[in-house]
Amino acid sequence: MRIGLVSSAVPLVNGGGRFIVEWARAHLQASGHEVEMFFLPFVETPETMFDQIAAYRLIDLTQSCDRIVTFRPPAHVIEHPNKIAWFIHHIRGFYDLWDTPYAAAKNDPKGRALRDRMIATDTRTLGECRRIFTNSQVVSDRLARFNGLASTPLYPPIWRPERFRAGAYGDEIVAVCRVEAHKRQDLLIDAMRHVSTGVKLRICGLASNPEFAASLSAKIKEGGLSDRVAFENRWISEEEKADIIENALAVAYLPLDEDSYGYPSLEGAHAEKAIVTADDSGGTLELVQDGRNGFISGADPRAVAAAFDALYADKSRARRMGAESRARLHELRIDWNRVTEALTS
Repeated sequence: MRIGLVSSAVPLVNGGGRFIVEWARAHLQASGHEVEMFFLPFVETPETMFDQIAAYRLIDLTQSCDRIVTFRPPAHVIEHPNKIAWFIHHIRGFYDLWDTPYAAAKNDPKGRALRDRMIATDTRTLGECRRIFTNSQVVSDRLARFNGLASTPLYPPIWRPERFRAGAYGDEIVAVCRVEAHKRQDLLIDAMRHVSTGVKLRICGLASNPEFAASLSAKIKEGGLSDRVAFENRWISEEEKADIIENALAVAYLPLDEDSYGYPSLEGAHAEKAIVTADDSGGTLELVQDGRNGFISGADPRAVAAAFDALYADKSRARRMGAESRARLHELRIDWNRVTEALTS
């Protein structure tokens, strides 16, 4: 089959949104399909976004591909008689983040008209799909709530999971991902002011906002945490990431209302590490079961600190939880064979 993988992309920004497309291509090709990737530039500005969406709608791949699979919005607006969506998330500022500081437009007549137009466009064009998959039950629930559309969670695996190994269970809780305000690395640092054990924290990842990175460094210094908290503000390669996680005590990933479990959680599970997350972290709660393969804490420093201390105080329990993390992957069928089967059936 000739398959086109179509996704939007922010120019010069790399990350999970691109990786999922690249990894899917490799596995579909390994199954004997002809695959082409199409990354289309898209910038989420209310003033220009519908002009960009109109341009997407004009793209014609009907003669080039037997099937297209769309990923990040608004790739799904492209017309094709055999269109499948692996829908990663809405343009959330018009959806679940509308009544928050992260809204995509002002809540005034013009802003509400833009929102109504976005929801109508998504409902119509996603409704054209033969099947809709999502990356989590969280996103499936949003599609049902806002667009009245049924979908099936298809959990994204990672590339070459065998790279992630279970080593020793040391003293560090590690958090390896992009450094962003909504990833809440600041909450992890605040938690370290309340720990009562010798547990340490290591935060690794590149910050897109220099001011946020500077605030984290200042928080470490002002809290007198320099001997217990390491912050590495730089790009971490996949190989180095595996090395960092290998001998960690556990993995921490506490984003605010994440669309899915997030690659950091999945990487930790493959390395047989317990996962610390928060009760408002969204899709991570589909992977983490409190007390079994990690801890789901309240989203406050003292609760997170208690989870850190519990893992440090009982490393044999941390090891058992790590084994359960890997078992959880099999329960949820998070593997590329499942993805290839779903996208080509």
